Amino acid sequence: MSQEVVRPDHGRFARDRDLEIPERTRALPVEKDPSVHEQQVVRASLDLHALDAETESRIEKNLRKTLEAADAGTKEAWLLAEANGRMDGVAHAMIVQPPPIYDIVGGPPGLFLDDCFVRDDAPPETAEGLLLAMEAALRDRGAAGLIASCPAGGPWRALYERHGYEQVTLYMAKDGFRRGAPPAGVRPARPDDLPEIVSRSAEHRRMLQTLNDRFWHIHPQADARFEAWMRFSLTLTDREMFVAEEADGVNGYVIAQPIAPLLVPPAHDIAGTGVIDDFYSRDLASATSLSNGGASASALLAAAEDVFARRGFAVALTVCPAAWTSKRMLLERQGYRTAKLWMLKR
Repeated sequence: MSQEVVRPDHGRFARDRDLEIPERTRALPVEKDPSVHEQQVVRASLDLHALDAETESRIEKNLRKTLEAADAGTKEAWLLAEANGRMDGVAHAMIVQPPPIYDIVGGPPGLFLDDCFVRDDAPPETAEGLLLAMEAALRDRGAAGLIASCPAGGPWRALYERHGYEQVTLYMAKDGFRRGAPPAGVRPARPDDLPEIVSRSAEHRRMLQTLNDRFWHIHPQADARFEAWMRFSLTLTDREMFVAEEADGVNGYVIAQPIAPLLVPPAHDIAGTGVIDDFYSRDLASATSLSNGGASASALLAAAEDVFARRGFAVALTVCPAAWTSKRMLLERQGYRTAKLWMLKR
């Protein structure tokens, strides 16, 4: 882990001794970016990046885990930029395994995480140097493609765009959930709903592949894998699944659950954050226009939001492909605003 990367003038990997210098630990990227909340999210009270009370210890724990796994061929890396003995910036990235319903073409991708950071007074080439060095490091670790995650209003977004990264997924946020009456036509999912949920998921996956075949390449066994995961999900108590029912069967489904640690930097508290990832309705069958005014899709969202209110979640993110215009329109109508992005390198 102490070896230099391709561009040693711009960066090196973190080493054990970096953890022994408190000033350097404090220099890691733990500050929230207020522009995300001021410019991208409607409600001024929304804070996606609430710092954990044990911020420094959480960062140190994450770093130590990475460093201790180095000899085992870890897929995660922290890259430091230094000048004149001072740490000027950090890049944090990892190799990620896509969900099993997707087919890995050529190998898993490398993902830049949200907490990449440079000091305001760092040399102007620092961020670009970290980006190029980490890209090389990820490829050395077997990354077949490159993805960048960043706040929608964050300073690294423009850097990624200059280096050929394009929006592929929007993470749209909303807060202020309140309990409401159960929406008409929506009920909790049951095991006997699984065949129709799998059929709706197949429609969903076909849309994803149409929107971006490089990012969403469907595995030939996706239906069976998805059915097995949904059957298991129905037994989990940390999430709730609903279906929208019509005369001809299940129109759509949604799952409300706690957010995954992958989506939140280690310095931040994720206890009050939910996520809606699996969400589809036939109202969204066109990428450009809503069917039926989006009534069933809106009802499914309302059911998920009731879960967040009941379980005390302050905020939730909903995943929306950047090119799925009708889905983005629906979410914006329901009060969601883009808070962070995943960007795919061309």
